Amino acid sequence: MIETLVQLASDYYLWLKAFHVIAVTAWMAGLFYLPRLFVYHVESQHPQTQETFCVMERRLYKIIMVPAMSMSLFLGGMLLLVSGSLESGSFHLKILCVFGLIMFQSYLERCRRQLACGTNTRTSRFFRIINEIPTLLLILIVISVIVKPFS
Repeated sequence: MIETLVQLASDYYLWLKAFHVIAVTAWMAGLFYLPRLFVYHVESQHPQTQETFCVMERRLYKIIMVPAMSMSLFLGGMLLLVSGSLESGSFHLKILCVFGLIMFQSYLERCRRQLACGTNTRTSRFFRIINEIPTLLLILIVISVIVKPFS
């Protein structure tokens, strides 16, 4: 079974890689945009506008971010079967950063629910600051994949 999966991944490696990049791009777009929506949501004074932000945040999270993250992880796992780079220090850095992105997304979901319920205590400044977290993790991931400083 595993041998068949590895062969399939090898045969379609470039397609897997292309769709992995597309999924990661969509995931990162959501990770960049959702905290920005939170900033606008917190700064909004009108209940109708706040409700609109709740809808936008929920749709972004459930329709774009969750599927994009799932596809990124699945396709990344398929690529890993072919590359066999488990022992590389750069791979470990990448996995650590990807885990950070997953935890960040989970935290954003918690914040989204608090905003929807009206129990948020965070300021727009807080959301502006945490909006930089995925950027820092993305920089580390790209460097670990392209430069491979710990290989």
